[in-house]
Amino acid sequence: MAVVRERRQLNLKLPLPDISSAAADRCSRFPLPLPPSAAVHQSSDGADRLSDFERLQVLGHGNGGTVYKVRHRRTSAIYALKVVHSASDPPVRRQVLRETDILSRTDSPHVVRCHGVFHKHSGDNVAILMEYMDSGSLESILNASGTFSEADLRGITRQVLQGLSYLHSHKIVHRDIKPSNLLINAKGEVKIADFGVSKVMCRSLDACNSYVGTCAYMSPERFDPDTYGGNYSGYAGDVWGLGLTLLELYMGHFPFLPQGQRPDWATLMCAICFGEPPSLPCEASEDFKGFIGCCLQKDSSQRWTVAQLLNHPFVSID
Repeated sequence: MAVVRERRQLNLKLPLPDISSAAADRCSRFPLPLPPSAAVHQSSDGADRLSDFERLQVLGHGNGGTVYKVRHRRTSAIYALKVVHSASDPPVRRQVLRETDILSRTDSPHVVRCHGVFHKHSGDNVAILMEYMDSGSLESILNASGTFSEADLRGITRQVLQGLSYLHSHKIVHRDIKPSNLLINAKGEVKIADFGVSKVMCRSLDACNSYVGTCAYMSPERFDPDTYGGNYSGYAGDVWGLGLTLLELYMGHFPFLPQGQRPDWATLMCAICFGEPPSLPCEASEDFKGFIGCCLQKDSSQRWTVAQLLNHPFVSID
């Protein structure tokens, strides 16, 4: 006797980016301080003008801004200066305020430090003076030097988890953990950067399942909250992003797609929501495989927390 099962209706909405002010309102529902009427927030080294810094080179572009390597003219100290253009545009302004608010309240050796914020009189540009990480991002190292060894990833993972532990303990969800947002310096210190889409969880049940961040690293519950979001936790989304990041650094390509394939929205959503989570190749250690499996549970309630992962054999044993 044939058994007829009712077909489940799937939520196939694609998380296309929406830059309208209404969408921005939905994505930023926690109180942020407005910048003062004065033009400058004084930096921690006493500089009170952007002209106190000499631009040395461009480090990168993206998200409506440019990051420069700069040198303080008096002390010769080196910093990264992130200049956000068109900060008078409401959605851009909200993102800038969100990032500066979060950076100003964090103090961790595993989170990139903010030294000051400069507001131009016109209101069009905002500049954030940040700690300079001289070895770049993990993405840039992957592109320049190739894949990371398991031993390298063990140390990287421990540091990223310590950074996430600090953020989560202060009810901050990053929401965009990926190789380009993890920076490293010559001493091997790895720090979490780019808080433009982060959120402060004002209440323990405050939802943050909006379509923000980088699509490729979104967890299944972010793509399809109707199916996967019953027990949604923004903290678990950061763990998913960490798992995908480690796979990419080890394998050399985004793990949900064949090497060389350029993802589109529909392909990514189908792979992440309906496909099986990616796994490590057979030569990887059992501890590493187990760690990735704990990060990439499609059911967010089954995903390990950062505290649990810090005690996992992959990172707790050298």
